[in-house]
Amino acid sequence: MNQAVIISADSHIVEPPHLYRDFIDPAFRERAPRVEYVDPVGDVYLIEGQRPVPLGIAAAAGKHVSEIRLDAAIRFEDLPLGGHDPDARLADQARDGVHAEILYPTVGMVLCNHPDLDFRKACFDAYNRWMSEYCATHPKRLIGNGQSAMRTPEEGILDLESIRALGLRGVMLPGQPGVADYDSPVYDDFFRAAIDLDLPLSFHILTMRDAKLRGPRLNGFLQIMRGCQDIMGLLVLGGVFERHPKLHVVCVEADAGWVPHYMYRMDHAFDRHRNWLHTGQPLSRKPSEYFADNIWVTFQDDWVAFRTADMMNWRHLMWANDFPHSDSTWPDSQALLAEHTKVLSAEQCEAILSGNVAELYGIDRAELLAAS
Repeated sequence: MNQAVIISADSHIVEPPHLYRDFIDPAFRERAPRVEYVDPVGDVYLIEGQRPVPLGIAAAAGKHVSEIRLDAAIRFEDLPLGGHDPDARLADQARDGVHAEILYPTVGMVLCNHPDLDFRKACFDAYNRWMSEYCATHPKRLIGNGQSAMRTPEEGILDLESIRALGLRGVMLPGQPGVADYDSPVYDDFFRAAIDLDLPLSFHILTMRDAKLRGPRLNGFLQIMRGCQDIMGLLVLGGVFERHPKLHVVCVEADAGWVPHYMYRMDHAFDRHRNWLHTGQPLSRKPSEYFADNIWVTFQDDWVAFRTADMMNWRHLMWANDFPHSDSTWPDSQALLAEHTKVLSAEQCEAILSGNVAELYGIDRAELLAAS
């Protein structure tokens, strides 16, 4: 490959055991998520009212498939150090040939589905304070997203302002907000604030309530992208982008090879069925046009996405390595990209591997290159 700068559009931290205890509102300290050892799984994050998060599964980047199991007795200190140590993170980036990363939480993804919105709010505020400190050590290479509990649209605006003040560069939203749904006009001021503050809004897999699982548990792995698809359809067909054409939304880690067909399917529904399956608001453009103009999509080793880039807006496609999660391509991303990007033009390759994400988040690639 002859790619000067590579930026992962979706990587993760692994919340250290002290994060929520030390940074949370004291009123919630006794309830704060915590790490405990559970035999034979190993260290897990315990969250009141939710399933434990097995850290050995969550942070399994680089492991052989035979090692990714629930009886491996993995301790927190066995996990990649860069998941919670910002200085070690740079070495992890160098090993994978990555110059910078857009960072998302791990435990925070699960907390997006917590039914207690007050508790969710306290946890997210704690995470944002810690994340700000983590990224401040290397602000050009560690680009953090904050989290909003979205209890109300008005509070969501305050969260946006706080997240921007903390130096974080985007906002990850829960799949289900506290009031109505995201296509409701009650969120219009919130979306205007996101535009004014230049904060991309992200919806990550596993941050929506699970659909009912049918068949073996492995089938649930195929369900995880559907929650993101539902929200993208909600925003497009619900008229959010009609009302807010400058809004930037990121669909995170749900792959991208499905996008061309999804855009076709939305257009088909609109062309044939809009007079009885009402959108809720008249749309002046085809649904696929809103998707192409307002939604950015991240993906890892989705070879279909590389081969169908010309069938979607490849200026909004963003590659990611998902480090240090179990789906990560780390530390072998360079070999994978050398193979998969053969089908791309030089212009597409540059855009998908760094140009698109740099433009979306305001990253200076020349500075990254000079610092590496």
